[in-house]
Amino acid sequence: MPLQTSRTLFLAGFLYILSSCVSNGEPKPKLAMESFPKFGKVNISYNDTTDPKFKEMIYQLDTFYQRQISLGFNGSVLVGYKGKILYKRYFGIADRENNILWDEQTQSQLASTSKPFTAGAILILKDKGLLGIDDPVNKYISYFPYPEITLRMLLNHRSGLPDYLKLMTKAADKPYLCNDDVLSWLAVKRPKLNFTSDTKFTYCNTNYVVLASVIEKVTGMKFDYFMKRFLFTPLGMTNTFVVDPNDIKNEHTANSYNYRWKLEPNMHFDGVWGDKGVYSTVEDLYRWDQALYSGKLIKSSTLSEAYRGYSFEKEGVKNYGLGWRMLDYPNGTKIIYHNGWWHGNNTSFYRFIDDNFTIIVLGNRFNKNIYRQPQQIYNIINGQMVNGEEIETEE
Repeated sequence: MPLQTSRTLFLAGFLYILSSCVSNGEPKPKLAMESFPKFGKVNISYNDTTDPKFKEMIYQLDTFYQRQISLGFNGSVLVGYKGKILYKRYFGIADRENNILWDEQTQSQLASTSKPFTAGAILILKDKGLLGIDDPVNKYISYFPYPEITLRMLLNHRSGLPDYLKLMTKAADKPYLCNDDVLSWLAVKRPKLNFTSDTKFTYCNTNYVVLASVIEKVTGMKFDYFMKRFLFTPLGMTNTFVVDPNDIKNEHTANSYNYRWKLEPNMHFDGVWGDKGVYSTVEDLYRWDQALYSGKLIKSSTLSEAYRGYSFEKEGVKNYGLGWRMLDYPNGTKIIYHNGWWHGNNTSFYRFIDDNFTIIVLGNRFNKNIYRQPQQIYNIINGQMVNGEEIETEE
C-alpha cells in the first residue's frame, strides 16, 4: 500500500474513532452575523374570507379533508397565494400517548423536504463568496475520497455516491450515528461509486449529508446552530429546528406513527443531518417559501440556477435542480417541489413559482395519500389539471 494512502486511511480511521457528533457547547464560528444580509422576519397574512368564492373554496377543501381523515390523514395543511394564506387546517393527533392534538405550534419531521434547506444554506454561502458550487468537495473536506465530485453534483444528485442508509445498516456501534461517522465511513471504506460522476441522476441521501458537513467546515459551526442562527431565526421561523435525538423532546414536537398508530422509535440514523432532520410547521415553511421570492435571502440569479434542471437522460417533464425537484413543461410552466418520507412522516411542499401559489402538507402518521393531495387541492381551487399531467406523487 502506498505511504500516502496508508496515512489517509489512518487519518480517516482516527477521525472515525474520535468523532463526537456533539452539537452542544459554544461554537467557534468563522462568520459574523454582520456578514449576512438582514433579510428580516417574513410577515404573512390571511386572505379576505368575505369573498363568496373564497367561502366556497373553503367548503370544498373542508369536505375534501373530511374524506382524507377517513382515509387516515393526520397532520396539517396550508394553501397560500402571494403571501396570504388561503387555507390552513390542523387535523388529528400530534402525540397519541399524551393526547396532544395538532395545532399551529406542532412541529413535525420534514424528512427529505429538509434537503431544500441544506441546499439553500449552500447557496447562501455561495452568494457570500465563501464557497463555489463547482468546487470539488475535498477542497473543504480534505479526506473526502472522491476528488472528481463537486458540490454541484451533490446538490443535483449526479455524484454517483452510494446511499449510506442502505450500506451502513451494520455500522452502528452507538445509539446515533452523525455526519462525521458517515464521512469517515466513506473515507475508510471508500465504497465504489454507483456510476461515473455527472453522467446521470440518481437520488441519494448521502449527497446531502456531505453538503451539511461542508457547511460545517466552511462556517466553523455545527449544522443545527448555523441553520438556526442564520436562517430560521432571522426569518421568524420560531417553530423550526434541526433535531438532535439526544435532546429531550419538546411538548410541541409530533411523534411519528405507522398507519396502525404504532409509535415509530428513533434509530441510529436519526443523528445524521442534511438529508433529513428538520422539524417545522406549515406556517414556518410558508415563511421560507415567501422569503425565496424576495431576492434578499438568495440572489435571484442563484435561484435561477437552483430552479434549472440538470438531468436529461430520460425524456419527460420531471427533473432535479439544486435542492428541488421540478416539473418543467415545454410551455415554460415550472412547478418546484419536494416530498419527504422518514419513519411515519410524509411531507409534500409544492411551489407554483409563476403564480406565487403554494401547497404544503405535513403528516405524522404514515400515509402516501399525502403525495397526491397537492394535485387534488390544485384541482379543487382551479378546476383543472396542471397541463393535463399528474403532479409527482413519490417521495
